[in-house]
Amino acid sequence: MRIPRFYCPELNKNHELLNLPPQAHRHAIQVLRLKEGARINLFDGKGLEVSAELQKVSKRESFASISSQINEKNESPLPVRLIQSVSRSNRMDYTLQKAVELGVTEIVPVITTRCNGQFSGPRADKKRTHWEGVIISACEQSGRNVVPTLADIQDYEEMLARYNQGTRLILEPQAGEGFKNLQLQSEVSLLIGPEGGFSDEEVQQAISSGFQVVKFGPRILRTETAAISAIAVIQTLWGDLG
Repeated sequence: MRIPRFYCPELNKNHELLNLPPQAHRHAIQVLRLKEGARINLFDGKGLEVSAELQKVSKRESFASISSQINEKNESPLPVRLIQSVSRSNRMDYTLQKAVELGVTEIVPVITTRCNGQFSGPRADKKRTHWEGVIISACEQSGRNVVPTLADIQDYEEMLARYNQGTRLILEPQAGEGFKNLQLQSEVSLLIGPEGGFSDEEVQQAISSGFQVVKFGPRILRTETAAISAIAVIQTLWGDLG
């Protein structure tokens, strides 16, 4: 049976008894119904993971006694930044979840012309909090010990100005070149459009900023399919899926 994993940002390998954070406690006790003595793994999101055992379980709180550090390296050697146009909630959640499973190191939500929704104020803060939860859950499920960075929601031009270094790719169906024609990369920023695609102006702006257009076969993909398929190819070519 797979040992459950929980995110504990305040974890320290020198802890002997750790009070589980509220979210980890609820998941372990109220969702998974774990009892005292259950084996669990805890990770801090920065690379530390430990083996532990549940102790002093109650409805309000639970503790874990730490037994040993786990030295498993499962992060991709290829830094991948996903710059994702914000899509509708279920599609955005799916994209974030699978991107984390495939090993991205950073996620940048960006507002493009054909995005729909409210992207400032309390609703934007609520979106970000929700996305952070999706990312953490994906790390717990996939065995990752390092939680990918989630940037603030950004305007398109702001994003182009900020991420102006390294290899930058924009997925565009009309591009003449595919991934197999690219040279070996040591890091990649991948820009994915919204459900309605990029406008012609946005594509030209990206090219002018140093992005290289690439295509993914002859068919038009949904935004979530495009992101996940492209990351899988990138990891296969230059990361740890090959």
